[in-house]
Amino acid sequence: MNPAADEVTHVEVGGRRLRLTNLQKVLYPATGTTKAEVIDYLVRVSGPLLAQLHERPVTRIRWPHGVGDPQRFFEKNVPAGTPSWVRTVRVAASDGFIEYPLVEDVATLAWLGNLSALELHTPQWTVGRRGAVRHPDRLVVDLDPGEGAGLEQCAAVAHLVAERLADDGLEAVPVTSGGKGLQLYAPLAATDAADAVRGYAERLARGLARDHKDLVTATMTKSLRRGKVLLDWSQNTAAKTTITPYSLRGRDRPTVAAPRRWDEIGPGLRQLTYDEVLDRLATEGDLMEPYSRSHPGPQLP
Repeated sequence: MNPAADEVTHVEVGGRRLRLTNLQKVLYPATGTTKAEVIDYLVRVSGPLLAQLHERPVTRIRWPHGVGDPQRFFEKNVPAGTPSWVRTVRVAASDGFIEYPLVEDVATLAWLGNLSALELHTPQWTVGRRGAVRHPDRLVVDLDPGEGAGLEQCAAVAHLVAERLADDGLEAVPVTSGGKGLQLYAPLAATDAADAVRGYAERLARGLARDHKDLVTATMTKSLRRGKVLLDWSQNTAAKTTITPYSLRGRDRPTVAAPRRWDEIGPGLRQLTYDEVLDRLATEGDLMEPYSRSHPGPQLP
């Protein structure tokens, strides 16, 4: 997709007619990355990204004036003016219902890009066509470095977590978050309730914190996290979401939550930008595909 000079541009994406606005607006000032380039990335990464978004309600973080602007905001309900062809689902919430978008095609991705919805966050569970919430089909372990720790420490801890998961018959794929840390995703059989998955993740995190006190913590208190990596087991709570693999991040540079090979998880590990992710997809393919819903994981032990 070529950037257009006009304020309003009409294009066809995935068989849908879209009205795109302000394509030359810079959304990442540090790199000069424009809205047009963001939409182009979403179109080009749509295959693997849509596989991760499939049947998951999407919470968006929008930066209408670009990253760094204080007017960013979270959005769960679909906004006014949502095209009629965007699939939505009503999910029960504590105060009623939330009508989320379900991002099932490339046109919906381009529409979200036009809204400057840079970050796409999803839960560990999926929904049926009428909004029934299914059991989680994946477990996530979020590795967040405290002050004085960094991605290298996260990499060391990631191997410890993966070993414990493997002992329980679970296989994990690492994803550098595009922010400070990384996540590990392990597919599940979708037979255990969210509370059970969260409980397992908490036991895993607390066990590793007990066995590796100088490197790992399972406690949120910031004063206890200095120089350590937090294993945030709470991301498996049904009400929480994590950044979707292949989503952009709203950071200074257009980094991406990027799936990685295990042989990369070590010294020298760094976050990847969207152009690097596209290059890797062209040469290595989708590293998440072996862990996709077409390859369901086991039950929890």
